[in-house]
Amino acid sequence: MDRTVTTRIDQERCTGCGLCVEVCPSDTITMKGKKASVTGTESLNCGHCAAVCPSGAVKVTGLDPTLSTFKTFEARESWLPHGQGSIQDLVHIMQSRRSCRNFQTEKPVEKDLLEDLIKIGVSAPSGSNCQLWSFTILSHREAVLRLAKMVGGFFQRLNRTAEKGWLRKILRLIGKPELEVYYREYYRRVREGLEEWENQGTDILFHGAPAAIVVGSKRQAACPAEDALLASQNILLGAHGLGLGTCLIGFAIEAMRRDKSILRRLGMPDDERAYAVIALGYPNEKYRRVAGRKQALVRYFE
Repeated sequence: MDRTVTTRIDQERCTGCGLCVEVCPSDTITMKGKKASVTGTESLNCGHCAAVCPSGAVKVTGLDPTLSTFKTFEARESWLPHGQGSIQDLVHIMQSRRSCRNFQTEKPVEKDLLEDLIKIGVSAPSGSNCQLWSFTILSHREAVLRLAKMVGGFFQRLNRTAEKGWLRKILRLIGKPELEVYYREYYRRVREGLEEWENQGTDILFHGAPAAIVVGSKRQAACPAEDALLASQNILLGAHGLGLGTCLIGFAIEAMRRDKSILRRLGMPDDERAYAVIALGYPNEKYRRVAGRKQALVRYFE
């Protein structure tokens, strides 16, 4: 992971308040006399120092300022203090976001919207501030259909394998029941879906979505799966606020996990893994109220 120090401090503007030293998680900055100075050999490049500096003396040149500007809306540059945001509005968006399975297939998603969603995604936290996620954009329906064909081909092959009862039995006997579980839980549903796709052209995988984003991460990240899924949640919520519907496509992720050639055909190198596939488009459905949730398992450790 790149820990190159890109922090710069304007000594003339520095007031010596020491706030940057207090918030630095990697001891990149220390006080020398009455001024803050860059003395460390590593940095997380988190930008805490620049964000806390009252005089604007600190800059982190390794950060891309364009990721904080958006094309489809204007974001505020000021920091929102703890407890001062509208929790009602936040929860309203969270509870209103629903998985969309009815898209306006013929209405494309604008490139600016897709790129703004990526910027919203990368505002998520990441383990050790690695930020080693990747985003593969499928910006039009034809690209989505090509991915759907790859995923469908994988499940066609898997179904043919699962049909072999003798193989399922042998694998179960040697402690590998996964194929038996798949046959019991998913085989019939997948077979019927593939037949519907072939005979009627019904998109049972992406539900007619005109766009998609594959969220991945470099394997060397500290927490690659967690990083990618946190960014994905940001994208889901941001998409709702921008007027788009979304749906996580778990079957596509399973196919990519087992058939690495799909990743390569998407242009993802061998050191990346996909953790979420998000179908995107303008929704062709409208709800009247938020839905409830199942009872959660909650425990205390004291």
